[in-house]
Amino acid sequence: MNTPSRRFCVAPMMDWTDRHCRFFHRGLTRRALLYTEMVTADAVIHGKREQLLGLAAPDEHPVALQLGGSHPAKLADAAAIGETYGYDEINLTVGCPSDRVQEGRFGACLMAEPDLVADCVAAMQARVAVPVTVKCRIGIDDQDAEADFQHFVERVALAGCKTFVVHARKAWLQGLSPKENREIPPLDYGRVYRLKAARPDLEIVINGGIATLDEAEQHLRHVDGVMLGRAAYQTPYILAAVDRRIYGIPAPDPTRHEALARLLPYAAAHLEKGGRLNNVTRHVLGLYHGQPRARTFRRYLSEHAVGSAAAVSVLEQAMRLAERGTMDAEIVGAA
Repeated sequence: MNTPSRRFCVAPMMDWTDRHCRFFHRGLTRRALLYTEMVTADAVIHGKREQLLGLAAPDEHPVALQLGGSHPAKLADAAAIGETYGYDEINLTVGCPSDRVQEGRFGACLMAEPDLVADCVAAMQARVAVPVTVKCRIGIDDQDAEADFQHFVERVALAGCKTFVVHARKAWLQGLSPKENREIPPLDYGRVYRLKAARPDLEIVINGGIATLDEAEQHLRHVDGVMLGRAAYQTPYILAAVDRRIYGIPAPDPTRHEALARLLPYAAAHLEKGGRLNNVTRHVLGLYHGQPRARTFRRYLSEHAVGSAAAVSVLEQAMRLAERGTMDAEIVGAA
């Protein structure tokens, strides 16, 4: 299996980057590395694996599985299971600051336990052939952002981790909500740049507050890769230019219409399996952001794609509204 390029990544985001979202994003970029939502090792071992780990389509690659946990043996088992499902990378989260995650002794609180993280990475690497990577913050609470972060990276790197995805903010585990932890602690991109300069042997991917491809290109002057989160989800058409601008592939950017046309048979298959239309369409609401009829597109899907009776024709009509401002007369009458 080829090592995925991490020059441009779409961040793992709880409740957002499920398989439907990833299928949609893959229609906009063939090269970006996509990530699953975080899945706990216990859920992988004991839960409904196909529901948790099944890929949306054979062409979803490159895609990484993000795991949460702090028990080396369990993480190793979960990583091995993930590898059998075809994931191109296994990523350990050491960056999530939520209370629920802390109670489970994983996520950002593990930045205070670099030896344990190293043991987890070593155990996972011993079981899988695909890369094992770590996503972390630059520190937590009152840690020294330079010395403590350097010690964390050095210890985990000694265990064999060659790739660190770094959210360039501290996480405050007491006093800030997960949402506030994504916005209030100040960004320190320079800290991540200095890490790359000090450790050129490591692959460093920067994350946090990056909103445009212009910004991404600026960061790529200093680090190996960039990861976009909310910007990629809320304004997904940003992904359409990734292959051309970030990877230098001389091909036309896919249009919004092409991305949605690819989604139609996928949505139909999902409905045939008993799913609901808005499981798929909730991820496309921002596709026409900045376009003249973006609000109309978003409102129509929000109102008509919910409920068990919603059919694929709802998405087709939303496309017509966004692109021409009109709908088929028979659908208007039925609505």
